[in-house]
Amino acid sequence: MNKKETEEHPLGFFLPEKAKILMLGSFPPPQLRWSMNFYYPNIQNDMWRIMGYLFFDNKNHFLVEGKKAFDEVRVRAFCTERGIALGDTAVEIIRLKDNASDKFLEVVTTFNPADVLSRIPDCKAIVITGQKAMDTLLTVIPAEEPAVGEFTCFGFMGREMKLFRMPSSSRAYPKPVEEKAKSYAGMFHELGML
Repeated sequence: MNKKETEEHPLGFFLPEKAKILMLGSFPPPQLRWSMNFYYPNIQNDMWRIMGYLFFDNKNHFLVEGKKAFDEVRVRAFCTERGIALGDTAVEIIRLKDNASDKFLEVVTTFNPADVLSRIPDCKAIVITGQKAMDTLLTVIPAEEPAVGEFTCFGFMGREMKLFRMPSSSRAYPKPVEEKAKSYAGMFHELGML
């Protein structure tokens, strides 16, 4: 039997000092699909189009003109300015197929929420962007799973927090950017960030 090798997370957590939210996915796609060295790097993923649409009224705001790539410098600056921390629920996985599908990820090691949240003391919400990430998160925090587009409340490390479940930004979730953005807009309004 051919044993698959484990893969460690290539990015680490992005934790701006004044982060208000922590957005968590499951794990990055294989690097050959990256258009930048940062979270949601696949040009086929709509996360930065959603953010561009919501905050700049332009879904192409974070694209590099003339290239099929996101502008990493602008994306990082935006996240720092807006207080958006980023990471993934898995820090070590086995990729059962050579693709980005959560369905074919086996989580070997989850992230440590106490360690991450201790570094962002102003964070009051965790935002999950996919079912695999949600399933993994619920193994390490005491929260109830919200419906897509909704949130639940939970206590952790002496903090009252909100757990949001947003629609996947993957193109595998076949909704227009503008429709996905409506759920994200509701979340950012609830948190006073938009």
